[in-house]
Amino acid sequence: MKKTALIFIFCFTLPTFILAKTIIDLRVMGTTDLHVHIVNYDYYKDKLVPGFGLAKTAALIKNARKEVQNSMLFDNGDLIQGNPLGDYVAKSKVLKYGEIHPVYKAMNLLGYDAATLGNHEFNYGMSFLLKALKGANFPYTNANVYVDDGDENPENDQNYFLPYLILDRQFKDNSEVVHDLKVGIIGFTPPQIMQWDKNNLTNLVIVKDIITTAKKFVLEMKSQGADIIIAMSHSGIDTETAGEMNENASFYLSQVDGIDALLMGHAHSVFPGKKFDGITGIDGKKGTLNGVAAVMPGSWGSHLGIIDLKLQKTGDSWKVIDGQSEARPIFKRDGRKKIPLVEAEPSIVTAVRADHEGTMAFVKTSVGKTTAPINSFFALVADDPSIQIVTNAQKWYVEKLVQGTQYEGLPVLSAGAPFKAGGRGGPGYYTDVSAGDIAIKNVADLYIYPNTLRVVLMTGDQVREWLEMSSTMFNQINPNKSGQQELINPEFPSYNFDVIDGVSYEIDITQPQRYAAKKGVVKPTAHRIKNLMFDGKPVKATDKFLIATNNYRAGGGGNFPGLDGSTVIIEAPQTNRQVLVDYIFYKKIINPSADQNWRFTPVASNATVVFESSPSAKKISEQTANLTFMRIKKNGFAQYQIKLK
Repeated sequence: MKKTALIFIFCFTLPTFILAKTIIDLRVMGTTDLHVHIVNYDYYKDKLVPGFGLAKTAALIKNARKEVQNSMLFDNGDLIQGNPLGDYVAKSKVLKYGEIHPVYKAMNLLGYDAATLGNHEFNYGMSFLLKALKGANFPYTNANVYVDDGDENPENDQNYFLPYLILDRQFKDNSEVVHDLKVGIIGFTPPQIMQWDKNNLTNLVIVKDIITTAKKFVLEMKSQGADIIIAMSHSGIDTETAGEMNENASFYLSQVDGIDALLMGHAHSVFPGKKFDGITGIDGKKGTLNGVAAVMPGSWGSHLGIIDLKLQKTGDSWKVIDGQSEARPIFKRDGRKKIPLVEAEPSIVTAVRADHEGTMAFVKTSVGKTTAPINSFFALVADDPSIQIVTNAQKWYVEKLVQGTQYEGLPVLSAGAPFKAGGRGGPGYYTDVSAGDIAIKNVADLYIYPNTLRVVLMTGDQVREWLEMSSTMFNQINPNKSGQQELINPEFPSYNFDVIDGVSYEIDITQPQRYAAKKGVVKPTAHRIKNLMFDGKPVKATDKFLIATNNYRAGGGGNFPGLDGSTVIIEAPQTNRQVLVDYIFYKKIINPSADQNWRFTPVASNATVVFESSPSAKKISEQTANLTFMRIKKNGFAQYQIKLK
């Protein structure tokens, strides 16, 4: 009886056990923010490097596929712009219809399943984008860019691209049984493209909120039979800004019911990562946002994003019951060195060889000479030649531009920021141009983005507030406290540290920050900008100035006060980089030495005020009275001391 009973129980429970445990393990892989870094080659330094390049990431993709039975591969945007190869294809060689863009020559070899668009996809204009996309052997989707039909009726708006994809795929379960699944794919780009690329997009498209759009289409995808839904969000992680049209909306996107996995980008960050530890709703070890598996694999191919999903079948439906994320790197750090973990895939290098060689020749074209070196080693702590050359060129251009207009006679100022100043780029990410010939590669190094020039009309008060926001770059220093105090705020991007040339001013870093990067005014009584002068006289609140800047800043990039597009008076046809090239061509010989129009307010201090820069700057520090080299840190940066007195 006992034996019979045991057999009966086993036979009764076996079918239920099998059904409950029908599991598919699916690996979702993603790249993002490649910015045309296909070959692991630094065109500015003219050498191979270990720290970036899809040719390197390709080796990770190959290995990651071998580890599992089921996998899919996606790209999350910011693909066709970002280095000289992108400019060569768009501006010098000029991609023709029927030709394949080099990024797709490489990616078509890797078997991508789908991709979405980043904000920089629109930098060269819609015509170029559509021409480039024809070379992809995989489909694209974007849900929140719509045709501008001009009728102001949102009910009849049509998507410019396919809003989502339903991909039919076959996967093996843990018993080697093959199952047909419908995989839903949806993509989003930041709504701010209408500000950043206004000239390219006005009257062509409109952009809608990421979260509202997701809620609409995820329901539709479910009704179309999607078994699982993967969202490609070209958007970073911001847990504080939940309102509409948020640039970095991925955290709140993960709360949209029906999304099973999230591929992120735009912020050039790595997730999972320690940066996000301790934030409610984020599991930095498992790699989830609000319980949804998510990954952000850095930029330039530095990492491969991997999400391992476990799908369970119940009846006729599939459900994600678990997910683990990983940002797998192509290199590891050993002090100052980047030790490669994989070799470049030869097939990728071969596929783009002609474009790569064309780019190397393109960037070596000479445009003029400089009488002094140009570097950005100390661009965050003193007036700097790498910014000065840019602001000089912009001022020269705008003064010519306004001749004969209603704005002629108004004083022209010029704003610039250090684009290459270490930070996430590492201890080698600085501009360093020797005196002598300046080639196109040097100009691209000085201005790495294809921004277009804008002129804004500002009051004296607005200029002051602009500079107050810029001074958020610095931590508050307590002069009465001994010991080391870090000067640089690591959360404030160097490209938001605007120097405004044409006025002179001091920054009092013993005062608290008036602004926070994403919160606006946080301390109304705080004022760091002192002795703001123009032409030897104090700037008045009602004084008016023309300020040369770029479309990113003028349109609201960085959340600067008074800069939301409403103060723009001239939208120049030229890129800031082309203005710089034209200026050097015109001048033939330039002197980029900084004019020292800003400084820190002198103060007697017991503190040892320190900051990071390149070890290569040691010799320059030895020739600079208020700077002292201290040591090489484990992260590869050098630590320097700056004296405020």
